[in-house]
Amino acid sequence: MHRSTIRTLHRLLPAAALLLSLFCPLSAAADGWRVRIPDDPGTPRRLVAVDKEDQKLHIYERHSPLKLAASYVCTTGQAAGDKQTAGDLKTPEGIYFVVNRLSAGLDMEMYGGIAYTLNYPNPVDKLRRKTGSGIWIHSKGHDIVPRETKGCIALNRADIDRAGKLFAPGTAVAVAGDVGTDASPSREDKATARKLEDKVKGWARAWGSRSPAMFDYYDADAYTAAQDESFAAFRGQKERLFKQLAWIQTSVSDVQVMQGPGYWVTWFNQYYRAPNMTTEGIRRLYWQPDRKGEYRIVGMEWVPADVGMEANYLETVSPQVTAFVEKWRKAWERGDVKGYIACYANDAEQAPRKGASSIRQQKQELWRKAKPARVQLKGLRIEAVAGGVRADMTQDYRDATGYSDRGVKTLLLRQDGQGWEIVKEEWSPAAR
Repeated sequence: MHRSTIRTLHRLLPAAALLLSLFCPLSAAADGWRVRIPDDPGTPRRLVAVDKEDQKLHIYERHSPLKLAASYVCTTGQAAGDKQTAGDLKTPEGIYFVVNRLSAGLDMEMYGGIAYTLNYPNPVDKLRRKTGSGIWIHSKGHDIVPRETKGCIALNRADIDRAGKLFAPGTAVAVAGDVGTDASPSREDKATARKLEDKVKGWARAWGSRSPAMFDYYDADAYTAAQDESFAAFRGQKERLFKQLAWIQTSVSDVQVMQGPGYWVTWFNQYYRAPNMTTEGIRRLYWQPDRKGEYRIVGMEWVPADVGMEANYLETVSPQVTAFVEKWRKAWERGDVKGYIACYANDAEQAPRKGASSIRQQKQELWRKAKPARVQLKGLRIEAVAGGVRADMTQDYRDATGYSDRGVKTLLLRQDGQGWEIVKEEWSPAAR
């Protein structure tokens, strides 16, 4: 049966049957996966969608409501169906992401001088043992004709010059046999999308608390098949870090969710901090239901990038650090040795003293002779640095004998699992 006839029959289905087909991850129709793009908070604000049957590339933007921003004629693989093996001349179907832009060293006739690479095969493709690579969105050195590529998606050069401005790295690309929109996704799919958003946040909390519960989010066998490392190796490496690192902080933001053919993918901004490193970027998690219907992670991707989350992190911890510094100041001003030393790490440095015990001894001897009378701190500034945060401020000090000084106090702080602690303290006199 001709594809256009199939599509006509589907349009004539009763409304109830049509609703059941919306968001269906797999379809028995000859034209493959049908994607319906919902007007939903989890849907990306910009999405590229390739309709293999209509040979169209659509760009959707979601600013409440979802809108079709542009459409372009495209061409896809010479053979019909979802790509399975290298050289089968088929265009893969699923959710993919733009990796980078190529504009040099390309064959002009084949690629038209510009190309945007995609992340095929993604983890689910690898899990399904699909092979092949080099699936791009590119132009041609001639006017395109339908179904002429070896598996890529091609646009006319004038069109890719316009559309390519929107193909930033990380842009989601849904490639399907048929593309449409659905303003009202099914209750089940809305519930799944919200559940996956909650799972992402739970996964991040478990990671940050160094909890074994983090590993329950994964399907161990599927992960081993989809990734370049076994799940046992992944778990072993994380468990070693959980023991070695005094603290881990993970935060996520801007969680986006899309349903692919037989899987879901979530992607979001991720910020990670630990004593040994700080990173931020885009994390992608691929989910499939296990035998009990519980969605678990079958694959992951990580793209380092400056996503501006350090500023969010500082905004979050600044009140905590401010409160900690004030607690330390009050203990100091009262001459409360116990409360003062409780703010320091066991290995803290307060030049020339090293270790909390050395700091305690010096302060006990000093404050027996001259107790603090006034400690004023002004202009507190907080900056994220390797191993923690740095807090600097102007310090005015006076003791009971009338001695006073003024200078800049700098504290290197780290989290100890319960709160903050001083790792290093420095002071320099103010210029006179």
